[in-house]
Amino acid sequence: MLPFSDQELLKPVEIVIDKVRPMLINDGGNVTLLKIENGKVYVRLEGACKGCPSSSKTLKFRIESALKNEIHPDIELVNVG
Repeated sequence: MLPFSDQELLKPVEIVIDKVRPMLINDGGNVTLLKIENGKVYVRLEGACKGCPSSSKTLKFRIESALKNEIHPDIELVNVG
């Protein structure tokens, strides 16, 4: 369990996602933050990222690792395709 409420996580998560977003846009895609529930961050990849074979790597190594490094190591990212 994270030491923050879902509401407290909202702004820091938005900031981290906004840092990653330009890389996704350069590749013709984007990411949408859907919700934060029980410390899990739910997102949806958009555009070219949606069906891309590298999308799972993008989620794990770009977005999730940034969230873990900048906010808390126990944050989980869930892709709602």
